[in-house]
Amino acid sequence: MRNTQFLKRAVFTAGVAPFALGLAMVSAPAMAQDAQGADDGEGEVIVVTGSRIARRDLETAAPLAVVSAEEFKLSGAVNVEQVLNTLPQVIPGTTSFSNNPGGGVATLDLRGLGTNRNLVLVNGRRWMFFDTAQTVDLNTIPQFLIESVDVVTGGASAVYGSDAIAGVVNFRLRNLTGIEVGTQYSVTQRGDGGRFNAHAAIGGEFADGRGKVTIFSEYFKRKSIFQGDRAFSRSTLADDGAGGFTPGGSATTPAGRFAVPARATIGPDPDGPGPLLAPTAPRGLGTNFGTALGATFDSGTASSRPFLGSDLYNYAPANYLMVPQERWLAGGFGEYEVSDAVTAYMEVAVTNNRVANELAATPVTGAFNVNLARVAPLLSAADNAAFAQIDANETAINVARAANGLTPLFTGTAAAANAAGVIQLSAANRRVIETGSRNTLDERNAFRVLTGVRGDITDKLSYDAYYFYARTRNANVQAGNISRRAYQAGLDGTAPVIDIFGPNTLSQASVNQISILAQNNDISTLQVASASVSGGLFNLGMGGDDVGFALGAEYRKMGSRFIPDTALSSGDVIGFNAGNPTQGSYSAKEVFGEVRVPIAADVAFAHKLELNLAGRYSDYSLEAVGGVETYAIGLEWAPIKDITFRGQYQRAVRAPNVLELFGGAQQGFPTATDPCATPAALTNAALRSTCIATGAPAANIGQGVPSQLQPNTQLQSQTGGNPNLDAERSKSYTFGAVIRPSFIPGLNITVDYFNIKIGNAIATAGGGAANILNLCYNVFQDANNGFCQLITRNSASGAIDGSTNSDGSVAVIFAGAANLSSFKTKGVDLSVDYSRNLGFGIFEKESKLNLSFLGTYTQKTTFTPVNGLPDVIECAGFFGNNCGDPQGKYKWTARASWIDGPLTTSFQWEHLGKTTDDDALTDYSVETLKAYDLFNVSFSIEASDNLSLSMGINNLFDKKPQLIGDNQEQANTFPGTYDVLGRDFFVAAKLRF
Repeated sequence: MRNTQFLKRAVFTAGVAPFALGLAMVSAPAMAQDAQGADDGEGEVIVVTGSRIARRDLETAAPLAVVSAEEFKLSGAVNVEQVLNTLPQVIPGTTSFSNNPGGGVATLDLRGLGTNRNLVLVNGRRWMFFDTAQTVDLNTIPQFLIESVDVVTGGASAVYGSDAIAGVVNFRLRNLTGIEVGTQYSVTQRGDGGRFNAHAAIGGEFADGRGKVTIFSEYFKRKSIFQGDRAFSRSTLADDGAGGFTPGGSATTPAGRFAVPARATIGPDPDGPGPLLAPTAPRGLGTNFGTALGATFDSGTASSRPFLGSDLYNYAPANYLMVPQERWLAGGFGEYEVSDAVTAYMEVAVTNNRVANELAATPVTGAFNVNLARVAPLLSAADNAAFAQIDANETAINVARAANGLTPLFTGTAAAANAAGVIQLSAANRRVIETGSRNTLDERNAFRVLTGVRGDITDKLSYDAYYFYARTRNANVQAGNISRRAYQAGLDGTAPVIDIFGPNTLSQASVNQISILAQNNDISTLQVASASVSGGLFNLGMGGDDVGFALGAEYRKMGSRFIPDTALSSGDVIGFNAGNPTQGSYSAKEVFGEVRVPIAADVAFAHKLELNLAGRYSDYSLEAVGGVETYAIGLEWAPIKDITFRGQYQRAVRAPNVLELFGGAQQGFPTATDPCATPAALTNAALRSTCIATGAPAANIGQGVPSQLQPNTQLQSQTGGNPNLDAERSKSYTFGAVIRPSFIPGLNITVDYFNIKIGNAIATAGGGAANILNLCYNVFQDANNGFCQLITRNSASGAIDGSTNSDGSVAVIFAGAANLSSFKTKGVDLSVDYSRNLGFGIFEKESKLNLSFLGTYTQKTTFTPVNGLPDVIECAGFFGNNCGDPQGKYKWTARASWIDGPLTTSFQWEHLGKTTDDDALTDYSVETLKAYDLFNVSFSIEASDNLSLSMGINNLFDKKPQLIGDNQEQANTFPGTYDVLGRDFFVAAKLRF
């Protein structure tokens, strides 16, 4: 990749500059000029991503991949994730094709370790996050101002603090001189999915060069594409059991699907001895309701019939394939030299981003009570008779249970008055197409303001101090939802009756009656205050530079709130998932330091020998985290000028985020058995010992259920955030070589091995209350094990629930987030870049050929749900329900560009290796996804000193996505990985004055 060298620009006029500076002022640090790390011939000091110490070359001990601005230009990318997701180090996160789940953002997943385990920087400083998981939305970064993107592999917490476990991605923005306006339009071969972008910026120097400023604005609008607009996604596909596909869909249909509880039939009492007496008439609606699939109603009839597989509802066409987006960005950055020792700088960024998700109409599911008299006019005589028989069956069963001292089974006839004429349908499922599709609109408004000062203390020492505040607010508005309470009221007689028996039977009045709007809100804030001193100390006298250092302190405060709609949080809304309120904040006080020791240079066997050390101590306001240390050790050795060996070891941390710490708690009462109450606890010494150690009285052990130790079959559990979480800790090491053979001018090769381990990763604990009990008492049998720590018993010291029980019974089982898992990934990165002047040209006497290759072989990427257990999920080379998007072991992107005077012709090849389904226990129709290749072509021309044009075709050969049945993500494929647009065209123009 090469950097575009813009042609002559006009000087920014002094009359505009003061006004511009009043709007926004910011500094952009010096930056790497290419991906090869070549020596800076002028000796200018620069700052390389992954360090705070200025240096004269671009090589680092850690692997560094650089994406230039040219790559964005030649790919026709407007949104940042379009280019980054093609990098071999990246697994697609949330993208423009994320509809279910969606969220209206673009996120980055480095090395497949999760979007919350990499750190996103802009100009070497933290950017704003948007949610309780403290994730950066890449939509908030102005793409047209990007000069380069640096991707550093491995932990970098010693340099940048928390979150940099997988690595760091740093977006470098360019300073602008003059006026620049540009526009771009993209459209698919099928004429849909139009994307329009326009930007304008102005910048330059003022006050005799003592100040400089850049102000920018950008607008982007993307139209939607529905799944019904593409043949491959128009129909929902399912496995046919014979290695092929069959039409699939949802059993919740517009015609409805209805069933009664199985216990409404004659049979033994499930909760007590002896048979239940009831009438012998068949249950069901007419003679068809007793079928295994239940009953449904055809259009235009009030008579039921059996539900058939062909009745499944094809929800695919109503879902977005590419979600619409409208985005505004504005801001500025600039600096002013107050004196020789003080330069003030400022950054301002404001963004408004609107993204919608759209799903098929709401599927109403669950049990509902039906007032027979109210619905009688809507049904046939046969079905009314069947309903009456079901009512008689339920009443008889309840009477029999009461005679045996048991509670009634059916809420419809189980009231104290045992009201007749009301039955309970265990399933009254119906797709409410009359309300239209479900639509959710996310509108995010965010801003970030930074101000700082920097300057020289001496000729060798400099300082830098800044503070910034960032805030993001999102309003999530949902339409097309159904109120469960209103739906029930329309069936049980407490509100006007609704007709759910058949498609298109609901009147507009009924639609208004059961529809409900909902709105959620998110508010996130980030404050950072940082100050550092850096420079040179002394020289070791072996031909190298001075020993360099950086020393500083930083304060960060992170806060976030999720404010759900009261109807959503209560569970009344059907259509979108409910959420519980989340609110919390915490802070970190840190000191950090780096030392770069150039041991030798230009001596025998050491063209370069350099040692790099970094360390950071962080004191978190979170009691469970407290103080944590991180450090890094790196070494670079070039025995000769042509080759440099490099390696680095890092210990990094990630503090838990607001969602993991303070996620809204939810109480539940799942059925589970306390192993300490089972007879096995009397004979199994290890089990008995663990029970006693965790608070179960010896006298109460092994008495069965019910007993003092477990009086009920249900136990209380709690899910949600965990304020007692510790920080994640990782160990990573990388080693490799940078090769620039002098006998092949223009060739640069880097090869690096990476190995990242996260030993106490945060994940949902144990798989539920029952499994946590099993892991504590039957698997580990150690009271100090993490799973045993999730179980709280009632004891003489008082129960967690405030009771005074001292029987040792389980008070609560915490099944939320916990530090009980681990991740590992390792592999090899290879980068090759070759440039050569050719002895011919069309527009010039000579032209230039540039070839680049960036690839990764991922040997392993594993997730261990429970540390200490042999269950390990391998994702390198796999896809599916556990691993998500396909993670090919081999992934690369290659580009060939011919630069002939003003014309650049470029051809790109993207490759993803084959992958296998990750579920070894299930035989799916698609067990293997073949290797996938895309080819793109583009052209760029400098038409004049002021005008540049570019155009291109992505997915040149109209490659179709790989189709999948039961184990796909959405749209019968993985839209974030495989191209779903088809052949796609773009054209762009840029004017500079």
